[in-house]
Amino acid sequence: MTVTRIREFRTLRGLTVRDLADRAGVSTGLISQVERGVTDPSLETMRRIAEVLEVPLFSLFQDGEDDSVAVIRRENRYRISSPHHAITYTRVSPGGAKLEVLEGNLEPGAVSADTLRTHPSEECVVVLTGRLTVEVGDQVHVLKTGDSCHFDSNIPHRFRNDGRTSARFMVSVTPPSY
Repeated sequence: MTVTRIREFRTLRGLTVRDLADRAGVSTGLISQVERGVTDPSLETMRRIAEVLEVPLFSLFQDGEDDSVAVIRRENRYRISSPHHAITYTRVSPGGAKLEVLEGNLEPGAVSADTLRTHPSEECVVVLTGRLTVEVGDQVHVLKTGDSCHFDSNIPHRFRNDGRTSARFMVSVTPPSY
């Protein structure tokens, strides 16, 4: 199980477990279990918690180190996924930086979110293997291995995998947000 900084951010904002649970639309038991590292929540649950706490999603896993050079070993990356692991993100950049870099894996037929989402950032996604459909507002772009797409994250967006194989991609987000 993953230890998070949810309790730290919650108490800094003067929220009770019930306050956070109500605002995030989850049970108090789930918040308590996540804070104690007893269970790993879904990606969507972590997004809702980050939004309530007004922090970037992966800052909930920040290790607190403040080095001028950060080396993140593959086996030490923070990982988060959807309930059935249809999408998985691992953070390849350090927490607390001005730029967040994530490696994503999206299974065939899966989406990064049920609905198009917005957040106050800009993103650049690069497809490493497979095909990735990027929906940004009314636009739909199918990216193949090696293709990239840059967009304003204030525009509703999400990723889809309409292919038959997993899509692996890197996404850079600045500034980090939920």
